[in-house]
Amino acid sequence: MGIKNRAVFLDRDGTIIEDTGYIDSPARITFIPGAIAAIRKLQEHGFKIIIISNQAGIARGLFSEDKLQTVDKVIHRQVLNGGAHIDASYYCPHHPEHGVYPFQQECNCRKPHPGLIHKAEKELSIDLAQSFMIGDKATDIETGQRAKVKSIQVLTGRGREEQAQLKNPPDFTAADLSAAADWILSKGA
Repeated sequence: MGIKNRAVFLDRDGTIIEDTGYIDSPARITFIPGAIAAIRKLQEHGFKIIIISNQAGIARGLFSEDKLQTVDKVIHRQVLNGGAHIDASYYCPHHPEHGVYPFQQECNCRKPHPGLIHKAEKELSIDLAQSFMIGDKATDIETGQRAKVKSIQVLTGRGREEQAQLKNPPDFTAADLSAAADWILSKGA
């Protein structure tokens, strides 16, 4: 068994970039201040950076997987321009109640299910005991808890309004991704 990697799993909308609804165009991407620098800092300390995102706009027919991949490529490029990189992006295109076949379905990849984290764990040899999930929504925190990684809620995006939705408190609550990264690194990670 080889060396396992530590990872920080990041929600996308509301954590890295502003949550402006269903983002169907690169023109709608606005990074949250300090997000790229936080990603860079985590990578400098040996963490893999993995985006885990629900993208039900696909199931709802609001945009195609091709459009999502175009947005994803622009995010990756802007992070690269900031001196960091995203190691992988995983998304769930499904919705249990809305949409059309094959996207309207129950699945194990839609947060709060931990399917995408487990997929990354296998594909990227991730040590979940040494990893973190950061997001603004209650489903992000529950996903981390179900996957048995430390969870951090950021108060950007919908973080403040989602605090009341939490079933169990996160390991830490941070003002933003930058403060979350500082907390992770203060733990000797």
